[in-house]
Amino acid sequence: MTNQDVTVYESLANAVDDSRWAFGTGFEDPLAGVDVAMPSGVDGGDLSAYATMLGDDALILSHRLAEWITRLPELEVETAIANVALDLLGHARMLFARACVAEGSGLGEDDLAYFRDAHEWRNVCFVEGPDADFAGLVVRLALFATWRLEVFSRLRESTDPVLAAIAAKAAKELAYHREFAAQWVVRLGDGTEHSHQRAQAALDALWPQVDELFSASPVERRLQATAVDPASARGEFERVIAQILEAATLRCPDASNLPGLMGRDGMHSDYLAAVLDEMQSVARDHPGATW
Repeated sequence: MTNQDVTVYESLANAVDDSRWAFGTGFEDPLAGVDVAMPSGVDGGDLSAYATMLGDDALILSHRLAEWITRLPELEVETAIANVALDLLGHARMLFARACVAEGSGLGEDDLAYFRDAHEWRNVCFVEGPDADFAGLVVRLALFATWRLEVFSRLRESTDPVLAAIAAKAAKELAYHREFAAQWVVRLGDGTEHSHQRAQAALDALWPQVDELFSASPVERRLQATAVDPASARGEFERVIAQILEAATLRCPDASNLPGLMGRDGMHSDYLAAVLDEMQSVARDHPGATW
């Protein structure tokens, strides 16, 4: 990393310690004290769109994971999933903050989180659906974290030092997310006949959605050195997932040629609207409130 990258990263890593963890008007700016100057030659609108789509991924999956609190099989697992959800929430806050500065309209992270309708969100559809059981949760998390870690590892070289610093910080947490989920996939897949069947069923259901993760949006193609072409992460993703599935004695499903939905283009499943109805209800009922 350059000296500027190191300075930005140190600013993020040493941010004010605020024990509050939920979104809410009046919270500390996650980029307070960070040099957020736009990199030369980068379009602010495109950078904002890119940071927003990455933030959307993190926030929706964070909400889905939080839905499992009090329903998980062990207290230790519940604590771990809560921490993963909080990590992703933190990623979303930083990415939304970067998006707002780059766009320059004066909007804040709460505006992006609470006051956009489903067609305005750009998260991948992979994070939208509910998980039928614990096997579904850990298989989805293993696939997502493996993909996301490869993308963010590359994003550390972004020409935008703020994105690079966010990615460097997030990659460390994503490595833990992948390890935690992979261990449970192996434990279930190579466990009892029932747990194996549940894990395989979850993998079969989720695998057709994997292709979307590696499809570049027009924004990603335009940003080039500032963004990451997700297709560049596919080889390492497949290598890591193959190792996990082999240890779990799970069969990798056949590749799917189904067209599917493209969340980066604003095309979503019906699940997203239901998630947003729940997530946004308080903020929309009490706009401008502080809690």
